[in-house]
Amino acid sequence: MKEYLFTTVLETRDYECDVQGVVNNANYQHYLEYTRHKWLQSRGQSFRQWHEQGIDAMVSEINIKYRNPLHGQEEFLSCLNLRREGARFIFEQDIYRKQDLKLCVQATVTIVSVVNGRLGRGDEIAFLLES
Repeated sequence: MKEYLFTTVLETRDYECDVQGVVNNANYQHYLEYTRHKWLQSRGQSFRQWHEQGIDAMVSEINIKYRNPLHGQEEFLSCLNLRREGARFIFEQDIYRKQDLKLCVQATVTIVSVVNGRLGRGDEIAFLLES
């Protein structure tokens, strides 16, 4: 497993599974988003706080590669790294099954900054890249 800026442990729930007994693909987006929120909270920030200041960080693109399935009641590690490319913030997010550290999901999530309703350069949230 590579190094990450942030890692959190989560657990799947039975109702998230499809008829094959594996977590339905759509639920992974929830896990990825929740991880971004938890990371931001660990930095003393929140998306709600930003919104109240007129700053909205919005997903503009997401690419998910499903490698190995998770099943109900399995713990997993949800990890992220972050980089900036111009006005875009790129979250590289991976999910590993905790039991055997098998890679389950690889995702790239692109975020843009909207300030007072207008697309911005992201300078208002660039501090996120500081250690």
